Amino acid sequence: MRKAGILLSISSLPSKYGIGCFSKKAYEFVDFLRSAKQSYWQILPLGPTSYGDSPYQSFSSFAGNPYFISLEELIDEGVLDKGVCDNTDFGIDENRIDYAKLYQARFGLLYMAYKNTNLTNNSEFAEFEKENAFWLDDYARFMTLKNANNGKAWNEWTKTTVTDTNEINFWKFIQYKFFKQWYKLKKYANENGISIIGDIPIYVSYDSVDVWQNPELFDLDSDGHPVNVAGCPPDGFSATGQLWGNPLYNWEEHKKDNYKWWVKRIGYAFKMYDVLRIDHFRGFCEFYSIPYGERTAENGQWIEAPGSELFRFIRQELGEQDIIAEDLGFITDSVRKLLNECGFAGMKVFEFAFDSRDDNGSDTYLPHNYPRNCVAYTETHDNEPVSSWFSGLPQNEKKLVRGYLCDYYTPDKEIVIPFISRIMQSNAKLCIIPLQDYMQEGSDSRINTPQTVGDNWRWRIRRDSLTPELCQLIRSITKRYGRC
Repeated sequence: MRKAGILLSISSLPSKYGIGCFSKKAYEFVDFLRSAKQSYWQILPLGPTSYGDSPYQSFSSFAGNPYFISLEELIDEGVLDKGVCDNTDFGIDENRIDYAKLYQARFGLLYMAYKNTNLTNNSEFAEFEKENAFWLDDYARFMTLKNANNGKAWNEWTKTTVTDTNEINFWKFIQYKFFKQWYKLKKYANENGISIIGDIPIYVSYDSVDVWQNPELFDLDSDGHPVNVAGCPPDGFSATGQLWGNPLYNWEEHKKDNYKWWVKRIGYAFKMYDVLRIDHFRGFCEFYSIPYGERTAENGQWIEAPGSELFRFIRQELGEQDIIAEDLGFITDSVRKLLNECGFAGMKVFEFAFDSRDDNGSDTYLPHNYPRNCVAYTETHDNEPVSSWFSGLPQNEKKLVRGYLCDYYTPDKEIVIPFISRIMQSNAKLCIIPLQDYMQEGSDSRINTPQTVGDNWRWRIRRDSLTPELCQLIRSITKRYGRC
């Protein structure tokens, strides 16, 4: 059957203490999804964020974000004081995340909870340590050393030995609470007919435990510095390309042990999620390599990646898995071939159908051309919400959109509903709509503007946003086009 779901980051949920988390509001959102006849909840990556607060730049490929731990649940457990939490400054705007204040306040509160928790002879904690030892021990040491070195990147550390076992246990405690709360929420979602679509970046951050502990798996020199880094070449969206700066993989080294690191990473992701979206799928066919130190992405080159061999080993170890491949941008025949070989669903973004800068042929993004094995979106977390996107189009492009929709009378600010309805009619097996589009929110609700730093990943829904009227709207559209 054709299904539907909603895209909303955990961080964008309403909550009392500065950022969306695994609180009661997350459970209420699951209830909302069920009532709205949705089958999927797509989220953004759950890893601990570093500089810039991007969920796509994380200190670990396996650890969870401490910000998402529900303080309310810790209060209910009796290990945190409600008065202390209520009197903590998380910022004055509950609809925007203040990451600076969050960073300053959150870890102190979590440390209080740790000190008030007796982990001695705690069999559940001991079992968590044992099951996750393959990444947890290194992560706890990494974060302890990072703190001892005033937050500097690992290649700048002067203190390189761990003596504070108390702090190591604190970082393990954080992960214990994160995963306990996450799996509880996921179980509730699944029991209510909601599958979770997770998201992982193809690359990892240079300042991560992954690179610190496995330098041989990355394109580094003998001093541990990157030789080449990741990005995208110049295109219609950026004259100088996108310089991401992540270290590239040393694929020959990965091949020596049959891609064991990748098998672990994907396998662990499928413990956390029901479906997995993999960012920048093209990088598994060929990756764009930019010499380290370049200021733009203009002087890079495409290099072949292992592609089908990698996913063959993953399939041998893990079996068939439900994967969404982010195949946006300029896609080559080799990428299409890999997608077909793996059987993964690709992505279609309706907004792209009307962008003359697109190098891949805008017709592929028109809903009447969608194949069944794809996931259709109005837009993604990197794009402008439909309402503000449409209002900013030149008149000739607005006419193209209205012509395709056969809608010449709906006011501009309300065009998002027929826009959503059009992709819901498509043959795509799954439609995922960002919640802000159903809410007809404008540019203030944009999640991320690529190649910018400072005001991304901050948007949150208001406490009173999930109204019965909104639920009815989503339910009626979903039922109308046979997606429930």
